[in-house]
Amino acid sequence: MAAHLNLKLEQIDIKGAYLNSELTPNEVIYRHQPPGYHAPNSGGQVAHLRKTLYGLKQSGHRWYQKLVDILTKLGYTRSDVDQAVFFCHIDKALTIIVVHVDDCTIASTSKELVIELKAKVCEHVEITDLGKLHWLLGIEVKHDREAISIHMSQHSYIDSILRRYNLKDSEPTSTPMDTQLHLSSSQSPSATQDYATMHDISYREAVGSLMYASLSTRPDILFAVTTLSHFSMNPGPIHWEAVKRVFRYLKGTKDLWLSFGGTRTELKGYADADGSMAKDRHTMSGYAFLLDGGTISWSSKHQEIILLSTTELEYVTATPAMKEAIWLQSLIGQPFSPLLKPTVLFPTISLPPCSLRITSTMPVPSTSTSVSTSYNGLSKTALFVWSTALPTTWLQTPSPRPSHPQRSNTLLPISDYVQFEGECWNTNWLISHY
Repeated sequence: MAAHLNLKLEQIDIKGAYLNSELTPNEVIYRHQPPGYHAPNSGGQVAHLRKTLYGLKQSGHRWYQKLVDILTKLGYTRSDVDQAVFFCHIDKALTIIVVHVDDCTIASTSKELVIELKAKVCEHVEITDLGKLHWLLGIEVKHDREAISIHMSQHSYIDSILRRYNLKDSEPTSTPMDTQLHLSSSQSPSATQDYATMHDISYREAVGSLMYASLSTRPDILFAVTTLSHFSMNPGPIHWEAVKRVFRYLKGTKDLWLSFGGTRTELKGYADADGSMAKDRHTMSGYAFLLDGGTISWSSKHQEIILLSTTELEYVTATPAMKEAIWLQSLIGQPFSPLLKPTVLFPTISLPPCSLRITSTMPVPSTSTSVSTSYNGLSKTALFVWSTALPTTWLQTPSPRPSHPQRSNTLLPISDYVQFEGECWNTNWLISHY
């Protein structure tokens, strides 16, 4: 939205954030006096803490309460759907603060409002003015106000994890996973020699490093990371080679940027599922939401339940995407103007007629009662547009996006939130091999 509205982006850092909050009278905590700071005649005595310290389990919570009190006094309102977002409207001017512990990103329509905010926050806590937003949690941010665009990259982070795992000199690859390789728990170590081979390999740490990139700016590796994380308890050499392939892919694509802006488009989403192709029959489903040409939210997960039919598969796959669409509408609509049009959600495979009946007001078949109980919100918040012309080759291989999306004019009851349409788009990178 900062790119969409061409807002000014700046950043401040709170010095010693946890040291600014105070303990409540009910939180009685004592500690030994720090070495070299003994008070006179205090032998054998302990110190009674009045403020929080780094390391106390309640320090983060108390600091957040302190920050909320400060911003509330300054006239800011906390978002109802994201506790780290605060906003303030002054006439037609808007200022938004996004907080991560002690890092505060400020987006505003006016430079004067940013300066005023920094001055008022300084009255309560000590801050470091970092100026224009360039780096955020290891992510490089480029804001081109003339082109009305924002670009994000983690190339420095990728370089650091490549050095950490001694893969800086590895050969780059064009895909994060081998399309001919099918990973399973049967490839995990079972012999003593295999356990010895994997003993000194930091598999979990490597997958965790990749996961941060996949959740921040690299949705193209999310399916691979999600799949590899399933073997963290007992990884084998084949799994480790698959992890190294993701690193090699990142090395060859580390200069890619996640871009927003340039073109004005409405919020829309895409959902997909792999049709229970895994051996454990747990469907891999995913979704992605785009705004102004950039991906702002994505997910790729194994569904928790085993589905017995395509009807249940499509019904369950659409539900988390619908929930995310409603959440995004609330997140965007509260500080900015509410989204009056329903968010369009494109399933990449057509919903069968029985799925359409379940999601409308018609009775639910007895075989799908448990699914309906868990996912019944879909029937009240979705509009489906069913197209019989959609390809189903994505179940086996990726499908290219057609130049002219195919749509149907058959509509079901209209919702205020989400609209499902039958547009073909390749979301296979979220739910299958490449």
